[in-house]
Amino acid sequence: MKNSEKLSIKNHLLKIEITKVGAELCSIKNKDNQEFIWQADSAIWGSHAPVLFPIIGALKENHFRFEGKEYTVPKHGFIRNNDQLKIIHHVEETITFQYKYSEETLKNYPCKFEFNITFSLEGNILKVSHNIINHGDEFMYFSLGGHPAFKCPLKPNESYTDYQLEFEKKENSQRYLIDENGLQNGKSAPFLHQTDVLPLKHELFAEDALIFKDLQSKKISLTNKSLGKILTVSFADFDYVGIWAKPEGDFVCIEPWLGITDSAQTDGDFKNKEGIISLEAKQTYQATYSIEIHTT
Repeated sequence: MKNSEKLSIKNHLLKIEITKVGAELCSIKNKDNQEFIWQADSAIWGSHAPVLFPIIGALKENHFRFEGKEYTVPKHGFIRNNDQLKIIHHVEETITFQYKYSEETLKNYPCKFEFNITFSLEGNILKVSHNIINHGDEFMYFSLGGHPAFKCPLKPNESYTDYQLEFEKKENSQRYLIDENGLQNGKSAPFLHQTDVLPLKHELFAEDALIFKDLQSKKISLTNKSLGKILTVSFADFDYVGIWAKPEGDFVCIEPWLGITDSAQTDGDFKNKEGIISLEAKQTYQATYSIEIHTT
């Protein structure tokens, strides 16, 4: 991503940095100065943890329809790479960013939104909290998600295959497949078979993200096979999960989603989009995920 000022929060266990542009979590370090976040090598993937709103993934033919009109929103929405976010609260352990609708935003997204994202530390846990307000007089429609990329392996003498993901519960889950345009192609394939472990290898991501719609788990841990749990992402407020990396990248993304990329078969009506959230006029929607660092 583009160079951006970094803002920090900290406590006695962790120091967190977030980019001012896009409110991207770009660093989690413990007392030993160990970095847990991918450092955005632009030759591979130049982001750390994009914030996904008001869409996740791609739109079919790069647009959607709402009340008979067409609108265009970039992949993953318009918080990512946005230099217009305001910092409305910043103390030692907490920071809140805000972005509100304007006459300009209404040209591309027809909802009178207020988007707030707060990063807060509680011991060895970073909470990422979203607060979305509908200032309009009609229903507001949106998706919401996180895309944090975790450094893997953590240390120079380790390999990617030294690590695995551990699910909170044993899973029997399909992987939902996407096409070359990043759209759901309508197909799925058996993937997790009565297991709570997914060993990591770069080849897992040769066909893009692993998309899950039916996980029983609400926690996924990044684990070193020899040393145990490194960190845990908890996402009780989220219905979908993406697991992704560039095949050549030393990172893994654990992505909690409320919503999902378009289907290749979609009719383009935003109200009918899979996973879309509808929020009544003047109401507020809240969703939080957290990252617990075990090696503090």
